[in-house]
Amino acid sequence: MKIATVPTGLLETNCYLVRPDDSRTLYVIDPGADARDIADRAAEFDYDRVAVLLTHAHVDHISGLGELCRLLRPAYVYLRGPDQAFYASPENSLPPYLPAAKDLPAVTGSTEDSDFKVIPLPGHTPGGSGFLFRGDPPALFVGDTIFAGSVGRTDLPGGDTATLLDSIRTQLLTLPDEVELYPGHGPATTVGRERKNNPYIRNSNYDQW
Repeated sequence: MKIATVPTGLLETNCYLVRPDDSRTLYVIDPGADARDIADRAAEFDYDRVAVLLTHAHVDHISGLGELCRLLRPAYVYLRGPDQAFYASPENSLPPYLPAAKDLPAVTGSTEDSDFKVIPLPGHTPGGSGFLFRGDPPALFVGDTIFAGSVGRTDLPGGDTATLLDSIRTQLLTLPDEVELYPGHGPATTVGRERKNNPYIRNSNYDQW
């Protein structure tokens, strides 16, 4: 599996390009900005088709999508259903820094691609998702659910702390330690490293926030 990371935009949102070893599809995960930079990195891959996967609909993860679709013409854009209304909302912005995204394409809440498994990760947003790709080790793209040494914030629209922690405990910490976690911001980590060292997981008082 070949993975490239392109930090994009004001918030340095990680856009990931993933091509599984046994697939001819290039997956673009969370094109938050800088679509031309993403397309330039895509040119380094050997592929026949493109698909876009969105871990959630916050504006810093989708603002480059319209231009990217013009450049790479993906077969589809995937976003889990509970985030689709927010995806299209003009209120999905972070003023004055990030206006609402423009020229967004239609999205689908289903896909028949077998290269990855969708793991529901509500909490940061209601429709948050992870994308688990087979490999040695497996790679899980988790959006803003968990970071190296931290977890996603829940004070934005649709966020819920108890739901976020439940997603982490039931969907992420049940995976093998060697699974690599690729978050929406910052460096990659592993399930085992976060299980052992993440203070928000180890501190039970965080449940009360």
